Amino acid sequence: MILAVLQARVSSSRFPGKVLAPLLGQPMLFRQIERVRRCREIQDLVVATSTDPSDDALAEACGSHGVKVARGNLNDVLDRFITAATPFNPAAVVRLTGDCPLADPETIDAVVAHYRSGAFDYVSNVEPATYPDGLDTEIIRMEALTRAHRDARLQSEREHVTLFIRNHPEIFRRGNIALPENLSHMRWTVDEPADLVFVEAVYRELYPSNPAFSLADILDLLRRKPQLADINAGFERNAGLAKSLAEDKEVPR
Repeated sequence: MILAVLQARVSSSRFPGKVLAPLLGQPMLFRQIERVRRCREIQDLVVATSTDPSDDALAEACGSHGVKVARGNLNDVLDRFITAATPFNPAAVVRLTGDCPLADPETIDAVVAHYRSGAFDYVSNVEPATYPDGLDTEIIRMEALTRAHRDARLQSEREHVTLFIRNHPEIFRRGNIALPENLSHMRWTVDEPADLVFVEAVYRELYPSNPAFSLADILDLLRRKPQLADINAGFERNAGLAKSLAEDKEVPR
């Protein structure tokens, strides 16, 4: 069984409350879940949030929308992630983050299909990244995730779920899918208020007539209206990871 674990919390440092920010009348997180549920390769989905009181509203919203939710450690995201996944006993877990309301089902399915095609522990579309920021997808064999949870010692490897696996190619068998054209400069994630303005513009243009709009549909829109990309231009990709690495240290286990 392939399980999607969607990381989400309210206490974002750059854009607090973004996962519950409205997007065409629904919280942004549930627009993303609507898209992920179109994936053919995913059998179940759970939102992994924290036990911190700041995430009470998020957990309640998931319940009211019929979305499974698991709560765990606020700061040890790897522990929170495996706590969410373990009760489902999945063969592998697709890792998604709750700030990507343009997540593309076809891309997610392509990553999972590549994982199924070989004896991989980990497959992504980020090594190297060629997809727009916000379409990042990773799938991890449950045994590899369990080993990472057991052995990861760096704070960055506890905060960023797959970093231990990516740091140890001598241990884990890894694969990647890539686009023919490098689109990694495009910013479709939501880390800043301007990012949500961009995403709202895309939804207003595409969702009313085609709720299942695809990566190709967004690219076509941006070819017709290139000024939309200027809304949130200029932000650094993976700024959170860079900050974690700059402040890294070992954590007691």
